[in-house]
Order: sequence, then structure tokens, then C-alpha cells
Amino acid sequence: MSQYDLTDAEWGVIEPLLPNKPRGVPRVDDRRVLNGIFWVLRSGAPWREVPQRYGPYTTCYNRFRRWTKAGIWDSLMDAITNASRDLITMIDGTSVRVHHSAATLRADHPDRCLGRSRGGLTTKIHAMTDGRGLPIKISITPGHAHDLTAARELLDNLPPGAMLLADKAYDANWLRSKLRAERSWANIPPKSNRKEAIVFSPWLYKKRNLIERFFNKLKYYRRVATRYDKLGMTFLAMTKLACIRITLRHNESTA
Repeated sequence: MSQYDLTDAEWGVIEPLLPNKPRGVPRVDDRRVLNGIFWVLRSGAPWREVPQRYGPYTTCYNRFRRWTKAGIWDSLMDAITNASRDLITMIDGTSVRVHHSAATLRADHPDRCLGRSRGGLTTKIHAMTDGRGLPIKISITPGHAHDLTAARELLDNLPPGAMLLADKAYDANWLRSKLRAERSWANIPPKSNRKEAIVFSPWLYKKRNLIERFFNKLKYYRRVATRYDKLGMTFLAMTKLACIRITLRHNESTA
């Protein structure tokens, strides 16, 4: 078995969550195709280079695209990452360089999701993790977007009593008011221009390094570390697949 392949324990979690097989001509084995998709995710190689042991590369690519449009990766991530959440929540963002092959869409394409920042053309990944540094939600924006751009979407449906850890880029009055209204708390260092005093715990804030370590794990997957996909929807799907794999491997190692 290749290092990229799903273990029996990982497959045991994923298999019941996949769509039922259609009637008629049987489709290629789901586990083999998923292993081929994970091979592309980890290696960063083009689809045409998928090894023969995973079947035709067209099958892997078409299955990935079809399940992306059907929202299968969203359902998998929701089921796997929300299985065990705690009240500590962290949010942050990281920028990803865009390969020139992913920058060929016209500038006004609705799903381009590219922006120019100090690193050139980039896409920004915004993440919310739990207190263990495991992903809960992921979104993307053009690279020049401020971190707060995705905060409202990420922070929807926080459980009452949650404690949010974030850096001072998230020190905004509307965010603090939103959390108070939902009976949650913010542990965010104040900006230098903030006039009113706020409660902030430097000791608790130290736990925020877990989300930085999560981004390091995320960029272990080369298809995420550099964006090769033209469509934002496709790149986001790859990012969610990496989140699924990170969570599965953590759960298996601590079982």
C-alpha cells in the first residue's frame, strides 16, 4: 500500500458517507479512485500522471469534479470534522501562491478568486479550528482580502460558551458584539488604537499556535501549498480533502 492510500480505519469512516452506487454499469471502486485523488493532492502532480494502480486518470479526475459539484466533499468534511468539537475555537488565514497555469481565467470570471499581494498572485485560505488545531470550517478569498472578510461566514453557528482565539487583525467591534450576542467570548489582543479596555489573557492566547501548526500540516499537501486549479471551487475542494485527511490521521493516531 502506498503512503498516499487510505488505511482500513480511514476507509471505514469515509465509506458510509459516500453516495450510493448507481444502478446499471458498476462504477470503478470508490476506494481506489479516492486513493488516486489523494495521490494528486499530496504529490501536486498533474492528473495525467496518476499511477495506473489507481485506474485511468480520467476516472479519478471526473469523479473528483462530479463529487465536487455534488457537494460530497462538503458533506464529508462536515461529518468528520464536527464529530468531536470543543469550546475553544481559533480562526486565522494564510496565503498560497498561484501557479501560472491557474491564472489563465479572464479577470472578471466569478470563480477566479485570485488577488495580487506582496507574494504576487495569491489566494488566501481562511480556517476555523477547534482547541486541538483540527479544522472545522474552511473558506477562500482573493489573496489581497483582509482576514476579517471571511470571519462572519466562519463564525456562524458558534456554540454558546465558545472561546475564540484570534490575532489582532480580528479586533473589530462588530465581531466582539456578535460573539457577546451569541453568549461566546473573544480572546483577541487589542489593536494599538483601541481606546476602551478589554479583557485579554496572554496565557490562553498561547494556544493559538495550534492553528499555525494546522496551516503547516495543510501545506504538506502540495496541491494546497501551491494553487494549480483555475477555479476557486476546485481549489477549495482540494483544501477540504486535505482537512479531511488531517482529521482522519489525527483521530487514528489517538484512538
